[in-house]
Amino acid sequence: MSRRIVVGVAGELAPGQRKLAFIDGRSIVLFNIAGTLHAIDNTCPHNGAALSSGQLEGCMLRCPAHGLRFDVRTGCMAGAGGLSVTTFPVEIVDSKVMVSLDEPNATPSHQRAGSAAT
Repeated sequence: MSRRIVVGVAGELAPGQRKLAFIDGRSIVLFNIAGTLHAIDNTCPHNGAALSSGQLEGCMLRCPAHGLRFDVRTGCMAGAGGLSVTTFPVEIVDSKVMVSLDEPNATPSHQRAGSAAT
């Protein structure tokens, strides 16, 4: 079962902006892509680099350490196969932005569910 954690308020992030949040010792980055909020783990699966400062081109985030590119909507690397970063469902409830965290032993999700527009 997932836990929903409040990480901000609706309208706080304009399109193209991002926000770093720390939840239970985990670092998560929220992105507003064309009015839809997405959340990913802040750790690159390749070598553990922080993704929060990576260059965002549309929905593609470039890891600042080695240049790998991930789609923040799905967590998948550009191209076929490859690595993926963990994504988290985001929703707005009573004007609060909430991220749903998987159980500690859950496998990373590659599908976005529950994305919400601001």
